[in-house]
Amino acid sequence: MAVTLGDDERQYLALFEDVTGASGQDCVVEDDRLLVVVTRGEMGEAIGPQGQHVQEFEEQVGKPVRLIEAADQPSDFVANALAPAAVYNVTISENDDTVAYAEVADEDRGVAIGKDGETIEAARTLVERHFGIADIQLT
Repeated sequence: MAVTLGDDERQYLALFEDVTGASGQDCVVEDDRLLVVVTRGEMGEAIGPQGQHVQEFEEQVGKPVRLIEAADQPSDFVANALAPAAVYNVTISENDDTVAYAEVADEDRGVAIGKDGETIEAARTLVERHFGIADIQLT
């Protein structure tokens, strides 16, 4: 799916690339944070040594940033979006709606959900934008 970026998102991505040296593919601006999809293989550069790059970017934008590594396959993207939770398997079901079922270790369910559901909601937003998947369910 083609992702359309507004002016704000393009400006944030340009700043992200300038500060981190990594390429960004998408940016979602939320009230209290930014979601940035980083080009596959560039996550280390985006984070930087001891997290310096992403910290500097957060300071410049004035809000927390969640980085998600891009993937070509929907199942890989779902797993990346739920990181750092250990995702063992992702099954995509296409009945009435397209739903991703992510098998997560019991001890990582809280990590996959995140504080106040922030991690799974971010994952749902991004998989809808990139792959047209309507929901993610943890199994």
